[in-house]
Amino acid sequence: MTNDIKKKRSAPLFPKNKKILSEFGENIKLACKRRKYTQSLIADRTGLSRATVRKIEQGDPTVSIGHYVAVLGVLGLVEDFAKVASDDELGRKLQDIKLKGGDAQSRAK
Repeated sequence: MTNDIKKKRSAPLFPKNKKILSEFGENIKLACKRRKYTQSLIADRTGLSRATVRKIEQGDPTVSIGHYVAVLGVLGLVEDFAKVASDDELGRKLQDIKLKGGDAQSRAK
């Protein structure tokens, strides 16, 4: 019988997306520094370990999105996170094209 160690896997990310996540972590780190919040303070207020807070500040993709949100909550930035993908310009354009095409089809009948 072998000991199976569960290895944390992260979603495969393109380099551009890894960079964005890294920048997100850096922004969180800067927000902490501006407020003079230590990793220990963030860990205490969120119930996370300091190691997890450090990973968040590095933009680690293996950390749960819920943990990122918890840290943003402590920083007073969770509303900013709620804005992500709220203005789906491409989706609206695709929907408009479909709706306009649907109107033309209904008039042709």
